[in-house]
Amino acid sequence: MKQSEKKLQGKIAFEKYYGDLYSERWQEIKNAFAKESLYAQLSAGENLEKYYLDAASLCAALCLPLENVEKVADLCAAPGGKTLAIALSMNDDAKLFSNEKSAQRKSRLSKVVETCLPENIKSRITTSCSDAATWCTRETESFDAILLDAPCSSERHVYNDDKYLAQWTPSRIKNIAMEQWALLSSAFRLLKTNGFMIYATCAMNETENDGTLSKLIKKFPNAKIMSFEKMKETFCHNVESFKAQITIRDNISLEEILMKAEKTKHGLHILPDKAHNSGPLFFSLIQKISC
Repeated sequence: MKQSEKKLQGKIAFEKYYGDLYSERWQEIKNAFAKESLYAQLSAGENLEKYYLDAASLCAALCLPLENVEKVADLCAAPGGKTLAIALSMNDDAKLFSNEKSAQRKSRLSKVVETCLPENIKSRITTSCSDAATWCTRETESFDAILLDAPCSSERHVYNDDKYLAQWTPSRIKNIAMEQWALLSSAFRLLKTNGFMIYATCAMNETENDGTLSKLIKKFPNAKIMSFEKMKETFCHNVESFKAQITIRDNISLEEILMKAEKTKHGLHILPDKAHNSGPLFFSLIQKISC
C-alpha cells in the first residue's frame, strides 16, 4: 500500500474509496443506506418470538443445500437469523451446531434459539462459544453443510455510524480479509467431501468477497464454486419446505430479492439500490469435491 493511502482516514477516505469503486452508482447506494433495510419476519409458532433479519441474508442462508444432511454448522452465528433459517429448513433428524466467538453475542444467539424455535427443533441445536478459525485443529471433515457468515467491513453500518466512519481506513479491509481467510480455510477443512458451504459477508469490496474465495480456490483445488442455477434450485426447495411463516412488507417475495442478485466472479451480490433496500450481501456456494 502506498504511503499516501495509509494516511487516508475517516469519511473523506471512505467516500473516495467506495466512490472510486462504484462510480456514479455510489450516490444511489448511499441514498439506500439512509433508508431502513428491507427485513423479513420469521414466525415459527403462535407462542414463539418473531425474528427480523435482512431479506438478503435470508436468501443467502436458504441457498445452502440441506437435503439428507446429518450435521450442519453455522460458524459465526450471532445474532441468530441464519441459524433460524437453517434450523427451519433442515431435515427432522439433522443436528445444527451454532457457534459464536464473542461470549456476549453467543448469549444473544442462545436466547434467539430458545425463544424463536419450537422444542422439536431447538432440541437438535447446540450453541457454542469459540473461535471457528481454530476448529480445524481439533477435527476435520465433520460437517455435511456449513454456513460461514464472516465478520466483514459492514459498510452500511459504518456509513450510518459517525464514530466508526471517523475511524475508517483502507487498511481495515486488509486486516478483516486476513481474519476471513483464517475462518474460510478452517471451514473448508471441516466440510466433508461432497458437502456444501455458503460463504457470505455484508461487505461491498472485492477483497473480502471474490478475493477471499480466489485464495480458497488457489489453496484447495477441490473447492468448486457452484452455479447460480444450483443456488436457485436449492433456494426454491428450502423455501418450499420452510417450517415457518416468512413475511416481507409490500408483498415483496424472497425470490424477487434473489433474482436482483448481481453475478460476480465467484458469487452473487445483493445491493440495496437495486434490491428493494435489502443487503448489501455477498454470498457464494462452494462444494468440496473429490480430489
